[in-house]
Amino acid sequence: MVLLAVLQAAATTAGAYGITVYNELVARANRRVARGAVYMTLDRLEKKGLLSSYLTEALATRGGRARRCYRVTKQARAALASSRRALLSLWAGIDLAKGH
Repeated sequence: MVLLAVLQAAATTAGAYGITVYNELVARANRRVARGAVYMTLDRLEKKGLLSSYLTEALATRGGRARRCYRVTKQARAALASSRRALLSLWAGIDLAKGH
């Protein structure tokens, strides 16, 4: 879900950084998420090679500090595509209204 939130944040805002990823998770997944958990997950995903990051230029609104923005790697895109295919395959033929 964090990888998808990074993709959404990058497409809809000025970049996918911690708070924009957090906001996407809260809004789209309708879940309560600890901000610290988002930052820890972003760090872990980068260490696994699923995300890359870069620093923006220093921002006056942040007291002269830069933001760390994230991008989904090719490896992550392949993993997301595989996960999507598997999920759609598992959902095929299921009708929750009928109980099967």
